[in-house]
Amino acid sequence: MHRHGPCTLKGPVTLEYPWWNPPRKRKRSGPEVEIRADLVARVRREIAEGTYETPEKWEAALERLAQAMRLP
Repeated sequence: MHRHGPCTLKGPVTLEYPWWNPPRKRKRSGPEVEIRADLVARVRREIAEGTYETPEKWEAALERLAQAMRLP
């Protein structure tokens, strides 16, 4: 019988770039966050109508992605 090791390699890419490692979820230790039902309803309505995604939102998302992928 063969025992397999870890399925990911430890190397310069996985250790050097923070975008390679997903952020860990933080446990909430404070008061509960209030859910804004009006905001949730508006976003759901806009998604259903197809008006939620705008060119400006796409541009901002792509800019954030490009910044996250830039080498240190």
